[in-house]
Amino acid sequence: MTSLDSAPHQAQPTTAALGEPVSRVSAGWIASFATVWLGIWMAQLTPVQLLLPAQIDAQLKPDNWVDSVVAFGIISGIAAIATIIAYPLTGALSDRTTSRFGRRRPWIAIGAVVFGLSLVTLGQQTEIWAIGATWVAASVGFCIMTAALTATISDQVPVNQRGFVSGWMSAPQAVGIIVGLVLVTELVTDASLGYILLAVILVVLAVPFLFRADQPLAPTERVRVTAKGILSGFWISPRKHPDFGWTLLSRVLVSVGNALGTSLLLYFLMFQLKDENAEDDLIVLTLIYMVFVILASLILGKLSDRLGRRKLFVFIASGLQGVAALMLGLFPDLTVAMVGAGLLGLGYGCFLSVDQALATQVLPDAASRGKDLGIMNIASAVPQAIAPMIGAAAVVVSGSFMLVFLLGAAFSFAGAFAVARVRSVR
Repeated sequence: MTSLDSAPHQAQPTTAALGEPVSRVSAGWIASFATVWLGIWMAQLTPVQLLLPAQIDAQLKPDNWVDSVVAFGIISGIAAIATIIAYPLTGALSDRTTSRFGRRRPWIAIGAVVFGLSLVTLGQQTEIWAIGATWVAASVGFCIMTAALTATISDQVPVNQRGFVSGWMSAPQAVGIIVGLVLVTELVTDASLGYILLAVILVVLAVPFLFRADQPLAPTERVRVTAKGILSGFWISPRKHPDFGWTLLSRVLVSVGNALGTSLLLYFLMFQLKDENAEDDLIVLTLIYMVFVILASLILGKLSDRLGRRKLFVFIASGLQGVAALMLGLFPDLTVAMVGAGLLGLGYGCFLSVDQALATQVLPDAASRGKDLGIMNIASAVPQAIAPMIGAAAVVVSGSFMLVFLLGAAFSFAGAFAVARVRSVR
């Protein structure tokens, strides 16, 4: 059997399900797309930013706060391993799904159920191993949903609209963080209720998109499912597809840089700045970050569509993120952190929307969009999981958060240079 990676690039499918989309998606489609992403980001990032580290710290009650950071890092690292497997596997399965409801919708629904139930269960756990296990399950649900959702961009959105549509995948990330934090700190008083609330919101906000049309894959177009075929498809040769390789590398580096700058902020405020109002100030920093992410992802994403340029935007965005991380590392102060949050949001918001559009333009094969974007999504999700572990190690080595942010800057600048090597997209 020919692997997905070795399929001839010239033989592009022309069928409805596999053809290159040419009709612009409607405002209603974009609205429902943004809505489901809002629910996903609330459910994913609110635990990462607040609920999960607070839950771990409450159970450990460590004599040394570093122990709590390390435990959080280890759990996140284990979740990253599950993500590496779940993303391309579920993406490949959605590529081969011939349901009358389409290729992607069944997996979005399955992912929402797995994600939601895992969050509800997570809130009830009082043992560290159980907290870790249920967070891994929640991460798998997140992967199932987002692998299918990102593939809908390549399936249904024309190239000259992808920057703007990808912005509506990115902007809800910022809104989701702040709304999620406000809800779990102001609306509910118990962490377990916070997890339940996030799970309910996730499922409810997924419903509108599930009613959107999804072109079914004809049985004759379906690639036979074999373990060998799926496993071989996990490898996409950077020699045969160098632009995919450079885009993937750039996303890994920039995403690690961003995660190092954001994932340990609560600990930074609590233990580096000795902030007595750490949770409230975390919300302020997140709000600043949110505003700039929204503006950058929507405005600059659309501008990249209009100009037909992607690399320049990604290069500048990565550099801005690096500057923000340098500021946090060299000048540990709340006011500086607020300025840094704005720059970080501006850079990462632009990166999220434009880089996603860039990724859809360097895919090796239309028949394996879900799998290939699943691999690309690893480059976004895994850094969010492993960055706390890298950050925890940096804190243990240096005794402060300076090294964490300096590493974040180094990764971001390296990502900018990696994307400059892409040749097929301007």
